[in-house]
Amino acid sequence: MKTLSSIWLKNPLVLALAAGVSSAAYAGPTIEFGDESSLQFNYALQVWATNSSYTSNNHDGDTTDIYLRRNRITLSGQYNDYVGFYAQLEAGNDSKAGQDDREVYYRDAYVTLDYSDEYRFIVGRFKNTFSRENLEACLEPLTLDRSDISYTPFAGTRDTGAAIWGNLADAKFQYRLMIADGREGDYVPIKSPRVTTRVHWSFLDPEYDYGYRGTYLGTRKILTIGAAYDYQADAAYADYENREEIKDYSAWTVDGFVEYPFKSGTYTFSAAYFNYDLGDAINLLPDPELPSNTQQDGIYVKAGYLFPNPVGPGRLQLFARHDGTEYDLPGGTLDRRVFSGGANYYIDGQRIKLTLEYRRNDYANPVESVPSLQDNYQTTFGFQFIL
Repeated sequence: MKTLSSIWLKNPLVLALAAGVSSAAYAGPTIEFGDESSLQFNYALQVWATNSSYTSNNHDGDTTDIYLRRNRITLSGQYNDYVGFYAQLEAGNDSKAGQDDREVYYRDAYVTLDYSDEYRFIVGRFKNTFSRENLEACLEPLTLDRSDISYTPFAGTRDTGAAIWGNLADAKFQYRLMIADGREGDYVPIKSPRVTTRVHWSFLDPEYDYGYRGTYLGTRKILTIGAAYDYQADAAYADYENREEIKDYSAWTVDGFVEYPFKSGTYTFSAAYFNYDLGDAINLLPDPELPSNTQQDGIYVKAGYLFPNPVGPGRLQLFARHDGTEYDLPGGTLDRRVFSGGANYYIDGQRIKLTLEYRRNDYANPVESVPSLQDNYQTTFGFQFIL
């Protein structure tokens, strides 16, 4: 008998969409090639209008900025029943802070091998498999966007390499192992691969995709806990000038996600803890490109409520979140708490959506001469369209 996971995961196209937009529901135009091959086109746009209480590190005046937060064309499909592919072209943050005509580049480009429910492979450039929030589709979030702490210090949201992953116990248990580039360049003492592992267990409906969603809009009953570990040996010198004291990078996280529909509405709750460590190299004599977030820990907590009945022509969802980050740096100038809240209005599910969010950043030790390191706020109105 076929399990739920085998039905959904048999097609590599579903896998490809899972890592990109996390849903096969966004079915754009499709071209068929022979009996097994196909190519699908999708387009996604997010336009944000943000009012901030400061302009830059040198200017503390209010500013309003309208820009394309995400602007993507996706090509996905399958070569045959087992081999799929996914490529995503991006020109994000175009017009942000006056930076117009952003270059188009490949944000994702990979091939998948769907051998079985238990053994699946990805090769290319794709989302690193460390944090749940990074793996939550940016086109299907609960809040406006992710927390900074969900991004690892090296390689950004994506990395280039290979992963094996799969679902066991009727997709209740999922495992992942990814080997990728990690930190590269002349400042790295010894170029070792980055190794990331992640597991999760779903107590109710399974989360069987490679990617997650920030909200399922009441279509599933979810209770999932997860954990991950990230490691790269020989990532930096603690004494770069003398090329001494080589340090290893490591990070770990635990997270949980709950969403349950009741007659009174759908309730969503999500939380995670993060710890990043590089042997305190950032506080010694490191290279000039070593990121400050290599030595930090923090949390996020998110909650949402989706009204049970339509409000006008669409559905209304309220949300709130709290983020706390502590950097192991002298003076604690980057330590902060972030409070945000707002609403999503779904006119056609995630395809056409409006979002309004208010966010406040409270710094533990504000720097009077740097507006961006003082308490500040942003109010953002977002529009999303997906084809």
